[in-house]
Amino acid sequence: MIDIQNQPDFRKIPIDKVGIKGLKYPVKVLDKTRGIQSTVAEISMYVDLPHQCKGTHMSRFVEILHTFRSKVSLESLNIILKDMKKILGAESSHIEITFPYFIEKTAPSTEARGLMDYTCSIFGSSHVSGNTDIVLKVAVPVTSVCPCSKEISDCGAHNQRGEVLVNTRFKRLIWIEDIVNIVERSASCDIFSVLKREDEKFVTEKAYNHPKFVEDIVRDVAKAMMDDTNITWFSVSAENFESIHNHSAYAYIDFTRDEKEGYNRADVQKQEISKN
Repeated sequence: MIDIQNQPDFRKIPIDKVGIKGLKYPVKVLDKTRGIQSTVAEISMYVDLPHQCKGTHMSRFVEILHTFRSKVSLESLNIILKDMKKILGAESSHIEITFPYFIEKTAPSTEARGLMDYTCSIFGSSHVSGNTDIVLKVAVPVTSVCPCSKEISDCGAHNQRGEVLVNTRFKRLIWIEDIVNIVERSASCDIFSVLKREDEKFVTEKAYNHPKFVEDIVRDVAKAMMDDTNITWFSVSAENFESIHNHSAYAYIDFTRDEKEGYNRADVQKQEISKN
């Protein structure tokens, strides 16, 4: 049978990314407590396409993934990306894996147990040079109480649910649980799937006693991540879905560790504080 994808193209326009998007697939993720956690991911896979090629072979993406069926994980990404380039004759390859990750949490007063889900993504790219770039993204829901509202009100303060997004590059394995813990410690209060009345009282009072602006949350998360030298780059954003406005409050920090110069933004900030 004629292979249409292998026919030449004469428009002389290369394509940066071509492939499959939104494939549902079972994956295994490293779990700090249980060792391995099985979940279902939505996966997108792409390669570059030279200007002289008419198309790529879409079925081969799924075949490559199926070869790794029970081994699709952060550890196997580098091999998958290399296989994509080799089998599809590409110079660069990309994979995006988004999945729910579950952590068992205990209610603060009654110790009732429940599972909290966190949306996580892994972005992997293998470039022409052969270098592989991996980014882990974790979305963490939080509660925040407005410090200004608390200060100016005779009773109460407005609170809202928010979402903190953390993207990281790292030298060695970084646990999803560790990122979640950093974010939840930085909020007015963390969120639970199961709460009894005693627990509701606890989290309401805890949040009220720890008011945070979005600016406070991103700074506290950033400070903790700056102190971890395993992290080479991160971005953190906080969005509060306001309860008294029809818009969100938002803050964002981007940080790159400067290994060559031997210092980073955290060190510069400490120097500036000491001068004052």
